[in-house]
Amino acid sequence: MRFEVNGTPVDAAPSPGQCARTLLREHGHTEVKKGCDAGDCGACAVLLDGQPVHSCIIPAVRLDGRSVTTAAGLAPGDDLHPVQERLVEDFGFQCGFCTAGMSVTASTLTAADIPDLDRRMKGSLCRCTGYRPIRQAITEATLGPVRETGRAEPEGDTGDGASGVGRSVHPTNARRIVQGLEPFTFDAPDPPGTLVLRVLGSPHAHARIRSIDTTAARGIPGVVAVFTHEDAPAKRFSTARHEHRTDDPDDTRVLDDTVRFEGQRVAAVVAENAAAADAALALIDVDYEVLPAVFDPDEARRPGAPLLHPDRTPDDRVAEAGRNVVADIHAGSRDDADRALAASAVTAGGTWRTGRVSHAQLETHGAVGWRDDEGRLVIRSSTQVPFLTRGELAHLFDLPEERIRVHTARVGGGFGGKQEIFTEDLVALAVLRTGRPVRYEMTRAEEFRRTSVRHPFRVRVELGADAAGVLTAMTVDVLSDTGAYGNHAIGVMFHALSESLDVYRCPTKRVDAEVVYTNNVPSGAFRGYGLGQVILGVESAMDMLAEKLGIDPFELRRRNMVSDGDPLHPDDLVWGSYGLDQCLDLAQDALARGNGAAAPDGPQWRVGEGMAVAMIATLAPRGHISHAAAVLRPDGTVGLRTGTAEFGNGTTTVHRQIAASALGLPFERIDLVTADTDAVAHDTGAFASAGITVAGKALHAACLQLRERMLRAAVAVAGSGTAAAVPTPDGILVGDRLVSFAELVAAAPADESTADGLIGRGEEHGDQRSLAFNVHAVRVAVDTTTGTVRILQSVQAADAGTVLNPAQCRGQVEGGAAQGIGSALYEEVLVVDGRVANPAFRQYRVPQMGDIPDTEVYFADTSDALGPFGAKSMSESPYNPVAPAIGNAIARALGARPFRQPFTRERVWRVAQGLTDPD
Repeated sequence: MRFEVNGTPVDAAPSPGQCARTLLREHGHTEVKKGCDAGDCGACAVLLDGQPVHSCIIPAVRLDGRSVTTAAGLAPGDDLHPVQERLVEDFGFQCGFCTAGMSVTASTLTAADIPDLDRRMKGSLCRCTGYRPIRQAITEATLGPVRETGRAEPEGDTGDGASGVGRSVHPTNARRIVQGLEPFTFDAPDPPGTLVLRVLGSPHAHARIRSIDTTAARGIPGVVAVFTHEDAPAKRFSTARHEHRTDDPDDTRVLDDTVRFEGQRVAAVVAENAAAADAALALIDVDYEVLPAVFDPDEARRPGAPLLHPDRTPDDRVAEAGRNVVADIHAGSRDDADRALAASAVTAGGTWRTGRVSHAQLETHGAVGWRDDEGRLVIRSSTQVPFLTRGELAHLFDLPEERIRVHTARVGGGFGGKQEIFTEDLVALAVLRTGRPVRYEMTRAEEFRRTSVRHPFRVRVELGADAAGVLTAMTVDVLSDTGAYGNHAIGVMFHALSESLDVYRCPTKRVDAEVVYTNNVPSGAFRGYGLGQVILGVESAMDMLAEKLGIDPFELRRRNMVSDGDPLHPDDLVWGSYGLDQCLDLAQDALARGNGAAAPDGPQWRVGEGMAVAMIATLAPRGHISHAAAVLRPDGTVGLRTGTAEFGNGTTTVHRQIAASALGLPFERIDLVTADTDAVAHDTGAFASAGITVAGKALHAACLQLRERMLRAAVAVAGSGTAAAVPTPDGILVGDRLVSFAELVAAAPADESTADGLIGRGEEHGDQRSLAFNVHAVRVAVDTTTGTVRILQSVQAADAGTVLNPAQCRGQVEGGAAQGIGSALYEEVLVVDGRVANPAFRQYRVPQMGDIPDTEVYFADTSDALGPFGAKSMSESPYNPVAPAIGNAIARALGARPFRQPFTRERVWRVAQGLTDPD
């Protein structure tokens, strides 16, 4: 058949049942992305004869004789469509995976559509931005500029030059991103002869594999190999990645003869094409011995419960395998806490439960592997941690690390979910066994069933205070469900009970916590890393205390919050800066001003306000390492090398801004290679909000060293030991002598240069950590007849230190707030007897544009002593206070409190009717 794509004729012969998305990608149109393959997300949107469609649900044969327009063809040549221009100018993307499809759908809108914009764009999902800049960009492209909501940048002139730190500099690849031309993991060309890998999942939550017969599967034409537990390394490991691999329990095999959750890998087929691989999966004959399963975490630790990993020991980092307990904490005196509570003038508390949340990043997990010309194993992966992935692959397959290269293209979102090894180990196994290139790209259903979710917690909190509202006692009891495997179980539990409690001064604290195995889908790293679950309980109890005492909730926090100069624990925490007091003032003032939004008409609507506080350390404990390099070339350009990954966190832009400011060079003359184990010595990875505070600090050190070497070389070339050396865009001015960049490079000593030019190196080990703060406040209206919650005003004040790129940092806060709103009101991975019941976006309820209000963002005026140019981290932390703020507002509106998150319509309705929420 023949059709046109962006005006160019295409001859094609689609396979039976093929969809338009895959056909377009086969013909080089990788701007058409895969987010769901179910018509739910819009990442694959194209125009078909001028009408927007989701190409993943359009049969390829329907393209015959028709015209297709992709994001790359919305405007002639290299031009951009007006909506794409505005998406660039308004910072309307972060990871950018959704942006091409978003721009296609938005390109068809007219002025008449703007009043109904939320409905017109409901089929286009964005997980990163919170939709405000997208909404603004579409409206401006259609109607002209619109008024800003909230404060976009810190007041005053904070910038260091036109493109240095403090300025809202646009990403250099922004135009390619809005056209869909910036390559993600599966957009770069695969090596010739690449095989396709598919996985057979377990139909049982707990079973022992008696036997697997793969004979029929191997007989399918095109099948190259079938792998089972008999072919996998015997070593146990953890899919979780940390700087120290001993932070997580060794309880996982690449393929295991015991399956512990429904969907767990049983076998992998590698074939010449997807059709052969899928056909082979259906022919694998597995004989299972079904074992008793346990799904409730409280039951899992009781005597007689089925044991998931009975042979694991404390040496494997499993505390009590005989009780399914991975780790526990018991701190403080129970007797002291009981006495302090009994002596308190007032007490408040309760038990809160949080649900499972999917990361729902638009790009699914995946990896491509091959052997390079030197025989090294090469993995291109959608990962946040390329160096840690390389290290674990070397451990699993007994290879020297230098024989493995792991790198990323642009990563389409992560939120902690890609701080794991979910595909790379299988790809490595297949490449090493077959000698052929192999690719494994997860489906959206696999994402829900086979990766990880946010840890569901049961959090019991009781607070005591004197009559003035000063805390006298705090007890916290936590039960965390890690699911079938312990990836991140220990770290999440310990982190959950750190800053969430330490934000308040209290003389008597008692903490009890356990994290346990169940036969549920595994939990893992998620934005906030456990803090949000405990903050929900603590901040809700603080609000209850404020109500009992008749004290304003902001004021109650002021009376109890930790202050600059207070003792900190552990010892690596320091007061680099302090802005919590400012954040409270900014949020309270914004809420008092209001925004003019009124509750809907009708007596059934009740209005309430709520707020919550969050504190977070600016990087992970016990070391987070980054190495960086900056190379001055003879032509005056600078090449930067870092190891951290870009997945919407904005580091590729901010790192170049840091270099521009440190070196005094134009932003445009600086390029960057990142997330490649061949680029630098080591980088722990892009998690714990370390992109600026660790990788950025290492890069700053490299640039400062390069600058010092440039100045020293210029003085030597000029032959002047007294004249000041001044950097300029054209070289170094020494007195009246301008030393060119080529002269600087030529004069560099051998130990300060490479084949490319004069080099500076830097590293950061994360030996000290500062603290960042966020305060969220909301006004909501609640419909008592339906349980509908409508957010009338959303405000977040953030202590980010020096804001290096205000527009990008604002976007991080808005995106974190939006994700917090989603998990507060809508999102929950439903698990019934171990089975994920809603493994698709349309069932899971990722928030759409109409679900997320604009959040007003305000930055405290601080500068941190530890961060580069005074910056702090601000990626995870905006998420943490949102759900408790909303819960507190609902409670104030109804006079009754919800205790189970998400606060869905059904649950809020039950609260409004005075009914008990079923456990």
